[in-house]
Order: sequence, then structure tokens, then C-alpha cells
Amino acid sequence: MKQLDDFYLKQEEPIKGIFLALKEIILKHDPDITNVLKYGMPFFCYKQKMFCYLWIHKKTKQPYIGIVEGKHFDEPFLIQENRSRMKIMMLDSKEDFDVKKIEDILQKALNLYKSGIIKV
Repeated sequence: MKQLDDFYLKQEEPIKGIFLALKEIILKHDPDITNVLKYGMPFFCYKQKMFCYLWIHKKTKQPYIGIVEGKHFDEPFLIQENRSRMKIMMLDSKEDFDVKKIEDILQKALNLYKSGIIKV
């Protein structure tokens, strides 16, 4: 767990604050969601199945939430880029993010797992 905590603590503001706020939002969304370190980044798993993750976009240097099963969604704010399965929700580190929009997409993703479309 120390490596995971260190990931958050070593980030510079405002990304550090954004990631810590997102961590809280994601973890409180469902008691079966856990936070682990995979591939050097914080992943959130639903019943041990990869659900979403936090990262910084290489080109824009902006934080984002990666939705593991994003290919199932058509929301215009989710970006696929060169990913076949995942889509990302970019966040502007200079602006407040839309908590409701984040919670809505998390719920939609969670519903995929709970419905059985995604095997857990």
C-alpha cells in the first residue's frame, strides 16, 4: 500500500489534489471498489476486475480517468485515441471538474459489471 500512497504524494499540485479527490469519489461510489497499483498507476478494481484508473496524458499533461470498458459508451466527452477497449475522460487541471458527470459515468461502468456484461 505504501507504493500506492507514494504515487499520490509525489504528484505536484494541482494534479495531486485532483487525483486525491478522484480517489475519494471513486472509492465511495461502491464498497466493492478497491484501489491498487498496477503498471505504475492507480487502478480501481470492482471485485478484483479492473474498472478504471488515473493517469496524466502524455501530450497535454492533463489528468484523466481511464474507463477500462469505455468501448461500451458513446459519451462525447470520452476519448478513445488509439485504445481498443478503454476510453478516457480528460480533466482540466485549471478548472473545477464536474463531479456529477464523473459519478454518472462511473455508475454506467459499474452497471456493466453488475449486469453481467463484464464478467467479475
